[in-house]
Amino acid sequence: MNTVFRVGDAEYGPGKPLVIAEIGTSHGGDLAKARELVDAAAEAGADCAKFQCVYADEIVHPNTGVVPLPGGPVPIYERFRALELGDDFYAAMKERAEARGMLFLCTPFGLKSARLLRRLGVRAMKVASPELNHLPLIDELASYGLPVLVSSGVSTLADIERALRRLACPVLLLHCVTAYPAPAEEYNLRVLHGLASIFGLPTGVSDHSADPELVPSLAVASGASAIEKHICLSRADPGLDDPIALPPDDFARMTKAIRAAAELPAQATIATLSERYGAHIVEAVLGDGVKRLAPSEAGNYSRTNRSIHALRPIKKGEVFSPENLALLRTEKVLRPGLGPELLPAILGRKARRAVPSGEGIEWEDVGDLA
Repeated sequence: MNTVFRVGDAEYGPGKPLVIAEIGTSHGGDLAKARELVDAAAEAGADCAKFQCVYADEIVHPNTGVVPLPGGPVPIYERFRALELGDDFYAAMKERAEARGMLFLCTPFGLKSARLLRRLGVRAMKVASPELNHLPLIDELASYGLPVLVSSGVSTLADIERALRRLACPVLLLHCVTAYPAPAEEYNLRVLHGLASIFGLPTGVSDHSADPELVPSLAVASGASAIEKHICLSRADPGLDDPIALPPDDFARMTKAIRAAAELPAQATIATLSERYGAHIVEAVLGDGVKRLAPSEAGNYSRTNRSIHALRPIKKGEVFSPENLALLRTEKVLRPGLGPELLPAILGRKARRAVPSGEGIEWEDVGDLA
């Protein structure tokens, strides 16, 4: 069972886990704040500063509407548009992170953002949980030959297997619960060993739970080669994920706890945390090791991940094409469509009925070949 993940000359594993500070879009497009966040991550002991490269049209349709997020309801398409930045911003963040001795990592959400990062000469790529079934993006990243970190929130084993089958490159698989915040008791950390055994890959955890130490420390005790957690300057800041992120002092606490757990036998960490949090809590966090959708994320399946949507109104009899279809997140307002793996089978067929702009394409919409 492979537990080692290499990025360039650096090597990470359970004895030296990669600690990722997920800055995401907490900078709000402010270069000075972004630099401050990178510096805070470095001073808190992170090995990696991670951003998100956002272009609204790669993620959601303009009709997606208002999405409930940790800080409250957000008109998500408009917010993503406001977060669109160019090469210069990400180049500056890469330079800053590397100057502070950290790996620069950034999540692309489509081909445009992936190619921007490729131009910058990044050393690794990241696939966010909702993009696990974005097969054209997966194929694009596979063509780069770079190490890829793959998050697996709101996914089944079949979803994970389909994505990994396309990635003939070094991969680290991150177990995740896509809820904000995620209940610690739903993390089921014993699944790390099962995932590592099934796929022969190093595993880690992308943690959205509230406590700085419980899930990260138990993840290390469960064999994690990486821990990812959101960082912010203050939970009162207006970033999309700031309400569930760790301020710098708490992130430093987490990093210290991870380093300590990496040096101890697993049972010693479990015993210490059982005394502190209660054995029943620790056992609940460890779980039974069976891969399943966590209760807090199950309702998001088919909505936060990708499906086939109408880019504009499609008339009855119109031919489905790359010009009128896209692979987008559905979220709460629009109806989900068929999975991205079915796009090749739909292209070139006629619409059996009219499809409103933004709605998912269902089998009932798909007619004969043109």
